Amino acid sequence: MNPLLDFSGLPRFADINVEHVTPAVDTLLAECKAVIERVESDATPATWRDFIEPLENANERLSRAWGQVGHLNAVMNSPELREVYNGNLPKLTAYFTELGQNEKLFNKNKWLRNSPEFATLTVAQQKIIDNELRDFRLGGAELPADKKARFKAISEELSKLSSQFSDNVLDATNAFAHFVDDEKGLSGLPDDVKQAAREAAEKDSKAGWKFTLHAPSYLPVMQYADDRQFRELMYRASATRASEFGDARLDNTPLIAQIVRLRKELAGLLDFANYAAYSLEPKMAETPKQVIDFLNELAARAKPYAERDLQELKDFARSELGMNQLEAWDYAYVSEKLRVSRYAFSEQEVKQYLPETTVVPGMFKLIETLYGLTIAPAEAPTWHPDVRFYAIRDKAGKLIGEFYLDLYARGTKRGGAWMDDAITRRRLASGVQVPVAYLNCNFSAPVGGQPALFTHDEVITLYHEFGHGLHHLLTEVDYLGVSGIHGVEWDAVELPSQFMENFCWEWDVLRPMTRHAQTGKPLPKTLFDKMLAAKNFQSGMQMVRQIEFSLFDLELHSSFDPNGTSTALDLIHDVRRRVAVVFPPDYNRFANSFTHIFSGGYAAGYYSYKWAEVLSADAFSLFEEQGVLDPAVGQRFRSEILAMGGSRPAMDSFKAFRGREPEIDALLRHNGMVAA
Repeated sequence: MNPLLDFSGLPRFADINVEHVTPAVDTLLAECKAVIERVESDATPATWRDFIEPLENANERLSRAWGQVGHLNAVMNSPELREVYNGNLPKLTAYFTELGQNEKLFNKNKWLRNSPEFATLTVAQQKIIDNELRDFRLGGAELPADKKARFKAISEELSKLSSQFSDNVLDATNAFAHFVDDEKGLSGLPDDVKQAAREAAEKDSKAGWKFTLHAPSYLPVMQYADDRQFRELMYRASATRASEFGDARLDNTPLIAQIVRLRKELAGLLDFANYAAYSLEPKMAETPKQVIDFLNELAARAKPYAERDLQELKDFARSELGMNQLEAWDYAYVSEKLRVSRYAFSEQEVKQYLPETTVVPGMFKLIETLYGLTIAPAEAPTWHPDVRFYAIRDKAGKLIGEFYLDLYARGTKRGGAWMDDAITRRRLASGVQVPVAYLNCNFSAPVGGQPALFTHDEVITLYHEFGHGLHHLLTEVDYLGVSGIHGVEWDAVELPSQFMENFCWEWDVLRPMTRHAQTGKPLPKTLFDKMLAAKNFQSGMQMVRQIEFSLFDLELHSSFDPNGTSTALDLIHDVRRRVAVVFPPDYNRFANSFTHIFSGGYAAGYYSYKWAEVLSADAFSLFEEQGVLDPAVGQRFRSEILAMGGSRPAMDSFKAFRGREPEIDALLRHNGMVAA
């Protein structure tokens, strides 16, 4: 049996091969189309049981199977898998585009919305129908035939271009390697980083040390390497990935222009002024102007702090390091030196107290305390030997959810960190379908036979992704369309993830998950106090950088004219002149590897990180007021935010938890941007 067609339990990763993909996709598409033909006919009543459920069942099977293929393409990429993935992607895109434009289904949803049955449905079921009607309109269901055809063609082309954009970034990242022959050139680098570089070179049967553009290799070079030319070489390679400065076949510049042009045309077909307005339709924010005003207000509050941060950096570099001119490849290095000088500790020192073997159990312990759950290892087929699998149970031992944990970077895995859903909770005739999630990071793997060591920033990343996972796994909604992360407004989906980050700065949470790699001793309170004092170190610079990316994204999809003479590169230069304090060299091609907005679903939505950070900081302030480890507040957060999924508007969930609308003050306070 084709393992992609087996929905009786967990994905059968040990059995899935490339040759299974196309037959599975073709079989499931045929099933879905047969169901559509049946439910759209006049003979099928427009009821939840006869109309909504059969279509939901068929589409879930297709999405689950394709989700496994997409997941493998992201974490175990190979030429063969990429070819079959990209070969089948147009079929899926065409199917879902046609589905979103099906007038018969649209009309049946409208009929059900206006029928007496609607009042008898649950709030979650009603929300699904309302979302469906909105999505049909956004999918072009009301367009005339010629515009429908064009909408479909654009959707298919955008899907193809987005996949190619991501592939180009991964290939350009993998194409670069720098070997250092003389250990003197590694001055300043931590021992574990050098050990990993040595092992990487040995895998290639080379002498010396190998460095790549993958984060666990690249970031320590920028932060610790004393050799300025080494840092510059690595920076230039990273900053010019997938651009005209490298392999022409991997240049994303023309793809950016095509993607933005097609998105504008697609929005225009639906009479939206621009793609940002189209993108915001299902989000919390109402208009591009509202988002831009929000970002500009944040920029105005943050920029004075960013300018202060930069001046401190320049003064320190000049007086202590003899550097009169800071370049882009110097900032992380000088920042680390200033941090050590000012707070008398380094990130490398903290890292020794954060082995994976205590960090992961410590995170689980927090969840057990807050929500009355237990997390334990479980058995499941995986896609790589490093992947682990866990089960979440309640106090009675009932299975609540399961998740895979894939922590380490590798050449076959796309960069960054992310959570994705494998199976979504829903209620079936046989009982509740248990939700399953994928949690993926790109941390350094263990070296020298020792457990992997995480930086504090990596611990924050892990907590962030686990927050997304909990949002998916702890839902109590019984209907697929609004269960877990489904149906949640995109600019609110970061609330549970950013909320979790706050716990990484709490002594009662952090201390139990620390143990020094050599001595076994926990993190000293004196070192934690230094970390806390340094928490908002350069927070102004960090915030304006995020605002820079968010404004670039919003303006690229709203006021920017993709058919004009200006380019995306011109736009980001203009945005920087307005909000940035640090300006990269002219050859920097940041946008060419900005996968979030060109291949990751964040188009006209990158602002959501800051938008949701307001929500998360304000939500966490209730824990600060009533007790960071208070199970009563934890249960309230679980029941009002996590359990509700997308079954009601995110603002309603926030107000139910916090008792009022969100306020920006907590975010500014958490970032040290309030008057003393």
